[in-house]
Amino acid sequence: MATIQRFEDLLAWQKARELAKAIYRLSKRGPFSRDFELRNQMNASSGSAMDNIAEGFERDGNKEFVQFLSIAKGSCGEVKSQLYRAKDREYIDQSTFQRLYDLAEEISQHIGGLIKHLKSSSYRGTKYKK
Repeated sequence: MATIQRFEDLLAWQKARELAKAIYRLSKRGPFSRDFELRNQMNASSGSAMDNIAEGFERDGNKEFVQFLSIAKGSCGEVKSQLYRAKDREYIDQSTFQRLYDLAEEISQHIGGLIKHLKSSSYRGTKYKK
């Protein structure tokens, strides 16, 4: 695994950013834009995924990073559930639902891989270096 210098180098963060942008673009159109609660929830949870990956990375310790990755993974689950509501309310069609659901699932898998790697690593983080 290559050494990651910045959170922006993490594929999970890059994909989470892609998801947040897609959700934002989608939620500002048509009837979806007027369902303020769902629109705001989806924007918040998709943004939370990328933000928690970044925040955890910046904490400079593996245990804290794992904690924030777990929150980010949970946010991906929220997005997936909210996509069902958006589909059920006919704000999105099946192909849009599937594309975004698959992206959220991919992000969740990347995060799970990062968690597994960090938990098995003897490296504790830069904040523990002398």
